[in-house]
Amino acid sequence: MIVTIFRNRLRPEHADEWSTLATELGAEAESMPGYVSRKVFTAEDGERVTIVEFESEAAHRAWAEHPKHRAAQKLGREKFYAEYVLQICETRRESRFKTP
Repeated sequence: MIVTIFRNRLRPEHADEWSTLATELGAEAESMPGYVSRKVFTAEDGERVTIVEFESEAAHRAWAEHPKHRAAQKLGREKFYAEYVLQICETRRESRFKTP
């Protein structure tokens, strides 16, 4: 599994426009073959963290190179984000627990 961790801070003046685009992109990502999940968290200090999982490196790469995603990345750098850190990780081991 490939996990993307995207930490960012939005420019507040573009937050509404970003939210609309993020909703559209989320739906697009979910339709991609190999998509597993996406979770978004916002810290008290305004930092946002998005965790996205894809089944394979090929599935992740297909999303990374998707034309709508590429256009959104460009807009993000030019308009939406004050800063960001992107980490792409490969799952080496996974454990799960769930109370019955």
